Amino acid sequence: MKIKPLLILIILLLSIGTAHAKVVTRPMAYTHAGTSLEGYLAYDDAISGKAPGILVVHEWWGLNDYARSRAERLAEMGYVAFAVDMYGKGKSTEHPDQAAAWMKEVNSNMDAWLKRALAGLEVLKKQPQVDTARLAAIGYCFGGATVQVLAYSGADLKGVVSFHGSLIPVSAEQAGQTRAKILICHGAADPMNTPEAMTTYVNAMNASSIDWQMIAYGGTRHSFTNPDADKRGMTALAYSPSADRRSWQHMTYFFNEVLAGM
Repeated sequence: MKIKPLLILIILLLSIGTAHAKVVTRPMAYTHAGTSLEGYLAYDDAISGKAPGILVVHEWWGLNDYARSRAERLAEMGYVAFAVDMYGKGKSTEHPDQAAAWMKEVNSNMDAWLKRALAGLEVLKKQPQVDTARLAAIGYCFGGATVQVLAYSGADLKGVVSFHGSLIPVSAEQAGQTRAKILICHGAADPMNTPEAMTTYVNAMNASSIDWQMIAYGGTRHSFTNPDADKRGMTALAYSPSADRRSWQHMTYFFNEVLAGM
C-alpha cells in the first residue's frame, strides 16, 4: 500500500508539533528566614505568552515525587506550576513521626507558616511565563491547610483548593481580607477532621462573605488522592481512585471559572 505524499506531510507536521510541545521541569533554589529551600517548577514550553500560575503545597511528608507529579499534571493542562518547599531542601520522609515533627515546626507559628508559603508564592510570581494577574494554589493534607492560611491572609490569589486538608475556620478579621474563592475537597469518612471540626468550619464560613464550597466524597478517608496512601501503615489513610479523579475534575471546573481568560 502506497502512502500519499500529502498524508506523509501531515504526519511529519504532527510529529514535529508533538515533539516540540513538552513539559519542562527544574528544581528552583530559594531561601526563607535563613533556611535553604528547593521547589519544583513545571510548565509547557509550547505555550506562547503568559499562563496562569498555580502554587502546589505538599503533604506533611514533604516535597516528594507525588507533589512534583501534581505540578507536572497542572503543566500539562497549560498552567505554570510551582511545587513549594515548606520544610527545607531534601526534607521528605516516609515516617509519620518525622513528618509530624517537621509540620509542627512550621505550623506552630502562624506568622512563620504564612511567610514560608508566601516566599514560595513570590518565586512563582517571578517566573517569566506566569501571568501574575491569574494566580491560584492547591494543597494536600498539611498543604490543604496551608492554602487556606494563604487565602485568609489576603494573598493575591484568585482561588485555592484544599485536598483532604485540615479545616481552618476563618475569623471575622481574616474573612474581611480574603480575596480568593475557596474549594474544599473533603473525605466524608476522614477521621482527621471530626464532625465537630466540620461543624465549626461550616459555621465560620457561613458567617463570612467568602465565596466557598465544599465537596465531600462518601466513604472516603484522608489522603484519598495519593496512590501511596495505603502503603503508609495508617488506618486513617486510604487512596480512592474515584475521589481522586472526581476531585481533580472539580478543581478543573473551579479553575476554569476563577482563572477565566485562558
